[in-house]
Amino acid sequence: MDVLYQIRGLHLVTVLLRFYITGLYHIKVLSLHTVNTKYLMNTKFTHTRSLKNNLIIISDGSNLDWADKYLTPGEITILAKGLEKEVKTFIFPKAINFAFILIVKESEDSNTTVEDVRMAAAEILDDLEHYKLSSVTIINHSSLKVVPAVAEGLVLGNYQFLKYFNDKKGKTNSLKEVKVHASGMRKGEFQKLHSVLVATCKARDMVNEPHSYMNATNFSKEVKALGKTCGFKVKVLEKNKIEKLGMGGLLAVNQGSYIPPTFNIMEWMPKNAKNKKPIVLVGKGVMFDTGGVSLKPTKNSMDFMKCDMAGSAAVVGIMMAVALAKLPVKVVALVGATDNRPGKEAYLPGDVVKTYSGITVEIMNTDAEGRMTLADSLHYAKQYKPELVMDFATLTGAAAYCIGPEGIPYMGNADSKVKFRLEQCGHKTHERLVEMPMWKEYGETIKSDIADIKNLGGAYAGHITAGKFLEHFTDYPWLHFDIAGPSYLHKKNGYKTKEGTGVGVRLIFDYLNGYVK
Repeated sequence: MDVLYQIRGLHLVTVLLRFYITGLYHIKVLSLHTVNTKYLMNTKFTHTRSLKNNLIIISDGSNLDWADKYLTPGEITILAKGLEKEVKTFIFPKAINFAFILIVKESEDSNTTVEDVRMAAAEILDDLEHYKLSSVTIINHSSLKVVPAVAEGLVLGNYQFLKYFNDKKGKTNSLKEVKVHASGMRKGEFQKLHSVLVATCKARDMVNEPHSYMNATNFSKEVKALGKTCGFKVKVLEKNKIEKLGMGGLLAVNQGSYIPPTFNIMEWMPKNAKNKKPIVLVGKGVMFDTGGVSLKPTKNSMDFMKCDMAGSAAVVGIMMAVALAKLPVKVVALVGATDNRPGKEAYLPGDVVKTYSGITVEIMNTDAEGRMTLADSLHYAKQYKPELVMDFATLTGAAAYCIGPEGIPYMGNADSKVKFRLEQCGHKTHERLVEMPMWKEYGETIKSDIADIKNLGGAYAGHITAGKFLEHFTDYPWLHFDIAGPSYLHKKNGYKTKEGTGVGVRLIFDYLNGYVK
């Protein structure tokens, strides 16, 4: 028998064989990339006593006591010799069914171990596609709790956005179903995992949609449909109401567009909530950003500006996950939606805009538009007397240049314990956070000669001066997350697929889930 040896980054062994497994929960992967309302309504979690399938076995390699359940004596011998030589991959191509055996060695940093497992699971997808396998089952024979990481790597790595292809069938990945063995995850944990995976994939969908569909009007329609499906309340304010409220920031950005703005209010207020005051999420909802009359100067930067609403997609995804998992936490999400165009009535550099709060802003650059819409949303949040407000925005190129796609610069006045918890969640989900200083000197750069403040700072630390601008519209515990770097990728990185990543959904869901414990 020929054995193919492949060396990979993680301690990984792949074996192909025949087996039978019992006791399973199911995740339907194929539908996760569309997340239509019909699918969400029909989701079922089932136990099965007997099922023949392809298998992913997790082991730490310390012993092979489990191996005789799945392998022949000859296959066990090959596996043992391979482990001695630190071989990472075994393939037995003549077997009827496949088993991928992940040998996971725990590192000093458990979060690094978990991320390595996610990436290894995503790597397995290439083998699944090569052999056109449609279903796999995850089973854990190690002491490490890495089953969720394997599921994340498979489901998120298998994500596709195929809506606009005529040949969808020819482009669809072979993997259609991932099953989680009940011994490796309790049903409640599984349900939460399922909720956050569905929500992350939907957030990706929203970012990947072109503006020809995902404009402010259709965004609100999607949010209403998702609220009905997932169970959170939705109220949409149309332009006439926005005008009556005096949301000057949102209206100014919208002046150059023929598509009216919307203001979207989502609420999840369970009776058994652990928090008396709600946590409010604010998302930047610029559906497409041309830069306005200050057209984007960076070469090719406008080509992918459909992603400028990734902050709004993130907060919608978080609301979906929280509601589907029925977390006992009060959560509100706010999104002012519009596109930013250089139309005939577009706002101009030199204009002074009166925001919803009454604060006046001198416009220095119409491409600094996201902070104008966020200003109105942050002021609207005050009526909830919130425990904490977190805003998410692809706000500045400076944030992306600061640490690239590897993490999220964040800043704000929230309690240090809140920041510590969030940073822990960031390491756990690998949506890592780096706190930026908000020294008063940065605020000097946005002082205006003719208005209360101006919408652009100096030539340096643009992500921080943008945060100092937003700070003017808060009088509560608040954090600002600039997701410009990790929200949209130009090439695939493991389970983080090309284009929209859905960043922020897993991070904040993990934080909110901490209220349950």
